[in-house]
Amino acid sequence: MSSEGAQTFTKYGWLVCLWVLTVSFQYGYHTSALNQLQAVLTCKVTDDTTSTYYGLPTCIPMSDATFSVVTAMFTVGGFFGSLFSNIVMDRYGRKGASRLSAALTATGAALFGLSASVGPLILGRFLVGLAAGLGICLCPIYLSEIAPARIKGNLGVLTQLAIVIGIMVTQVMGFGLATPRQWRLVLFISFGISVLHYLMSPFIVESPSYLNRKGLLDQQKLTIRRLWGETDGFSSTDPEEQDGEPLLSDSDSNTGRHLTTHQSAVTIPQLLTSPELRRPLFTIVFAMMSQQISGINAVLYYSNDILSKSIPELASYVSLAITIVNFFMTFPPIFLIERVGRRQLIKLSVAGALLSHLAVGYGLNSGFVTLSSIAITTFVMSFAIGLGPIPFVIIPEVAPFHAVSAISSVGLSLNWSVNFIVGLTFLPLRNFLANGDPMKEGRVFYLFAAVLLCSTLCFSRLYRG
Repeated sequence: MSSEGAQTFTKYGWLVCLWVLTVSFQYGYHTSALNQLQAVLTCKVTDDTTSTYYGLPTCIPMSDATFSVVTAMFTVGGFFGSLFSNIVMDRYGRKGASRLSAALTATGAALFGLSASVGPLILGRFLVGLAAGLGICLCPIYLSEIAPARIKGNLGVLTQLAIVIGIMVTQVMGFGLATPRQWRLVLFISFGISVLHYLMSPFIVESPSYLNRKGLLDQQKLTIRRLWGETDGFSSTDPEEQDGEPLLSDSDSNTGRHLTTHQSAVTIPQLLTSPELRRPLFTIVFAMMSQQISGINAVLYYSNDILSKSIPELASYVSLAITIVNFFMTFPPIFLIERVGRRQLIKLSVAGALLSHLAVGYGLNSGFVTLSSIAITTFVMSFAIGLGPIPFVIIPEVAPFHAVSAISSVGLSLNWSVNFIVGLTFLPLRNFLANGDPMKEGRVFYLFAAVLLCSTLCFSRLYRG
């Protein structure tokens, strides 16, 4: 049997799917966690009645620069986690990599939650980032390899949905737990989720594609039966090879996909020097670059400042409202991705993002704050239907199986790098282009629009979808 014959998961298959998505949830959870805790963590909000709680300080004094270093360690860890994810996934399997991600998250969250000084905070944040980098490479591949072909695209969107849910959960928790006595609970909850994730691993199956490549055909057959509930017409062919037409623009770019599944996994140095893997690599590189060059994180960061001017009485709820919009707009791609297609969703997403950037820029430069507020919302909506989920979906679709881990590793490492650069340069770049004039702060969004257009044009030339 191949994945072609299965319509959907068994109940057990859906459980495995949810287990895999936990790593993406944790990625989103820790992306947003410190944003909600900054004031109480850095002693800007204190408890006048006591300086300790259960033997731990209620806050840890630090400057904004020190807090920025603590926050940035998540990105640093994420970069290295993604960079070495291919080694972990190919050596220990998709399941083993997920277990390691859970262990690192649990260790990092516990260390952060028990910290009494800046040093352990930095180490804990780095370990959580390391886990997130590994997990965000792992999740799209694992999901694609366990999914029946008929719902593979739909399932791929769930990676982005899990991330958004994680962000939203921490933002909601921030309203109740961002207090000097309770802020550590945010970290301990993540610790508990990771421990449960790890303890469930003995009951979770390995990817059928990975088992096939290792020559474990009996285990593969049993795994497929548990995931898809079918055994008739079973074939030892790798489910990854059952996919339809190649998704790259040149037919020879997909040659590697039809090689034997027992071929040794490609390392990153081999990937970078392989002519036949160049097109799938560049496809993922430009997809991941477009996702971050769109400026989504910069826009979300700046949204508080913009929207609070037009609705000051609701300023504290701005970030949550934007995340809720992002959450609901992630659902349409789940149902549209197979009907409309990946390429069309990306086109619609980029078009909406470009128009929104232009509107935000014009609104800021003209003092029309309401227009900027609406444009930020439409930008987040546009991002959610394509630029957010599609890059994750196409990784296992354009990459041959023996190179998917390496391509994912390079693509996600670049994603983390661009994310870091955009976050680091956004405000200085805005101030430079505005030249000190508040009525010219919108110019930076014109620059984002131009760079996004160039990046997506390169992507479109490579990807057929």
